[in-house]
Amino acid sequence: MSTPDPLPLPTDPDGWLAFVSERPTDRIATVRQVDARLTAGTARTARERLALWNDAEIALREALNEAYLLSEAHPSADVRATAETRASEVEAFAASRLLDRRLWAAFSDLTEDDLADDEMRMLRHIRRDFRRGGVDLDDAGRERVRILAERDTELSLAFARNIREGRREIRVPPSGLAGLPDDFLASHPAGEDGSVLLTTEYTDLMPVREYARDRDTRTALVAAYNDLAWPQNEEILAELLTVRAERARLLGFPDWADYEAQVRMIGAGDRVPSFLASLDEASAEAAAREYARLLQRLRQDVPDAEHVSIADFWYLLATLKREEFDVDAQEVRSYFAFERVLPGVLATTARLLDVEYLPVDAPSWHPDVRTYDVRRAGVRLGRIHLDLHPRDGKYNHAACFPLAPGVRGRVLPEAVLLCNFSRGLLEHDEVVTFFHEFGHLVHAILGGDQPWARFSGFETEWDFVEAPSQLLEEWAWDAGALASFATNERGEAIPPDLVARMRRADAFGRALEVRRQLGHSTVSYRLHVDRPGDLQSAVERWYARSSPVKPLPGLHPYAGFGHLTGYGASYYTYQWSLVIARDLLSVFEANGLSDPDAALRYRTRILEPGGSRDADELVTDFLGRPFSFDAYAGWLAGR
Repeated sequence: MSTPDPLPLPTDPDGWLAFVSERPTDRIATVRQVDARLTAGTARTARERLALWNDAEIALREALNEAYLLSEAHPSADVRATAETRASEVEAFAASRLLDRRLWAAFSDLTEDDLADDEMRMLRHIRRDFRRGGVDLDDAGRERVRILAERDTELSLAFARNIREGRREIRVPPSGLAGLPDDFLASHPAGEDGSVLLTTEYTDLMPVREYARDRDTRTALVAAYNDLAWPQNEEILAELLTVRAERARLLGFPDWADYEAQVRMIGAGDRVPSFLASLDEASAEAAAREYARLLQRLRQDVPDAEHVSIADFWYLLATLKREEFDVDAQEVRSYFAFERVLPGVLATTARLLDVEYLPVDAPSWHPDVRTYDVRRAGVRLGRIHLDLHPRDGKYNHAACFPLAPGVRGRVLPEAVLLCNFSRGLLEHDEVVTFFHEFGHLVHAILGGDQPWARFSGFETEWDFVEAPSQLLEEWAWDAGALASFATNERGEAIPPDLVARMRRADAFGRALEVRRQLGHSTVSYRLHVDRPGDLQSAVERWYARSSPVKPLPGLHPYAGFGHLTGYGASYYTYQWSLVIARDLLSVFEANGLSDPDAALRYRTRILEPGGSRDADELVTDFLGRPFSFDAYAGWLAGR
């Protein structure tokens, strides 16, 4: 079977506007042709109907992937706005298909005789999607669900846009930057008024919250970040929660959390609080001890300090790791120049997954984008695009965006990293983030050799999808892997004993970090279940209950909490996936991360199946048993 060609991208500004305007129209026309055949009954067998549905899903995913990516990444505001509009239109069209009883009839009456296992699984998922879309409702109910689905998309896109465009700025005196690295100081000179400009972009936020000795500076910038996209997103979020609650009730679910959980590993929304309670119990005692050490250290600088705030958290962790674990974050970052980290991540994952990355000169939406073909034994498996530095109007976190849905013999899988790394030295946390997001990228490519677009790449249960990425983070802590690319300006590799100290230091604060994640998970879940009238006070209360590290009072971090759109009520999935990831790592423990047998097993049993099997089955196949909480508990305890 021949390998498909990559997606042809435009080469000029006008071409990009036409691309994002016309391709969704073409894809919708393709889907309409498919639907006409399905409703006319010309496809008589189950296999023919499934193949047609797959044709439609390929077209829809192509249209949506391209629109969502360009709405977040293209430098032209006109292209971003057009892409956002088209994404909304395609989402509305896709939702309307699941309300179409004529289309439903093409699948509801099928017998499963003579279908292969993968075809039967596909049919079950199609039927489930129709029921979750509202096809069983009466005419009035279906129309209301259609309106609500469209409004959800509109609100979610607006919420994301406001975050993307919501950069905040503060000004501080030069003395407020005491403790920041020399290269940061050199790139942040005082202006004509004698003050220094700081923004909420990660390239400013992360160094300031970790290194700034001035508590006022840390507090001012973290406060600005915690009010990102407020007040714009206040009413948008309130309406979004209302829309989702009504939609869930119409579809027969008590709340949006239960609607989401039905198709995830956790199975039911009321199991989320139980899982969060297990995190609470596992981390409470250690977090209390860690917090006491943070507060004690803070009082050396601020004798009358009554509590540790979230603006103190990263600074105090870095300080204690330097003073008590002999890990100086500024020394560590000297080994992580971006131009060495990038090839290091590529080389490390190439060895692990038996692939090679060949740079290609291909059109892209911005000069920063680096494109590579992913190959094995001379065969092109997919294409990746790395867009790794901040700019105005661009997505301002770190994420992997699917571009082309891999379908065997038809569509080459392509995916994109949108990140915001410095062009100079990186914090080690950023290196960890790079490996994490690259885990999504290789999952999208290696899992992209599927017959069904529905199960391509990381199209799997949402509470499993983070596990492969969290697993790959471990290579950012491995002395052997780091020694291959982490060198300082003198060309000296990072010392193994420094990496060992980094690992020991990383165990301190781990429980408090779990408590911070518990706060995000609680906010995500409770907002969708309780729908409080006063978002600000409720969110502040939930964060305060989740962690002894106090939120800054009176702020609105939920307005910039981008996961509330895509992840909805299910931010718990990060910790659920981490439980699985820590267990998956146990297979590598016997012979280390460079064990080729474990790597092959991981690649073939976790990544390459994509979403073609349920996540429970994949994990059990890899481990030889169901996953357990034990490895996570040991990691939390520092073992």
